[in-house]
Amino acid sequence: MAPQDTSLITPHSPNGLANVEQEIARACKEARRDRASVTLIAVSKTFAADAIIPVIEAGQRVFGENRVQEAKAKWPGLMSSYQGVALHLIGPLQSNKAKEAVALFDAIHSVDRPSICEALAKEIETQKRRPQLFVQLNTGEEPQKAGVAPGEADAFIASCRDRYGLAISGLMCIPPVSDAPAPHFALTAKIAARNGLTGLSMGMSADFVTAIQFGATHVRVGSAIFGHR
Repeated sequence: MAPQDTSLITPHSPNGLANVEQEIARACKEARRDRASVTLIAVSKTFAADAIIPVIEAGQRVFGENRVQEAKAKWPGLMSSYQGVALHLIGPLQSNKAKEAVALFDAIHSVDRPSICEALAKEIETQKRRPQLFVQLNTGEEPQKAGVAPGEADAFIASCRDRYGLAISGLMCIPPVSDAPAPHFALTAKIAARNGLTGLSMGMSADFVTAIQFGATHVRVGSAIFGHR
């Protein structure tokens, strides 16, 4: 028998999709928002296909992955079996993976530097495929984290549009784990509004309810759906 591949985890915890859906609906109601205004991205990174299939069959159609290679290994087969599945890249993107990313993903949430802009612009033109693009902010200005600093965001967004011809859909942020998330969500929403952007990718398992209160249009939820890795 071949050794077990432990790089992809199959959880044994119950599927939490229904609970997450209830929380999103409740948060939207409290914020006086339409439930349809919030897209749930089920973060399936590190989980194998047999853990993802029950979530797809329960009705979920939007999934998030952190790495291009992992997504390339497991998603083409799933997409051929299930119609209407959309895949979002929510992790960092390397320039040399732009070709594969544009081919595979319906949205890329990690646009954060000129080299990525250049590579994406080239592949979008070549492939005639236009995934949604989100600029990633580093609202906490953490040196170990990717993303554009808030003070540089306006100029970077303008460069994406004017220099590289990229259609930016919105902004993405990941608040520092030690901070209250609300100020970071508020800052992201403010920067988006002044740049005419309507997409706000913010909020994860621990704080997506708060993110919805601050206008999140996409929430990225993994452990609350799939269990802990």
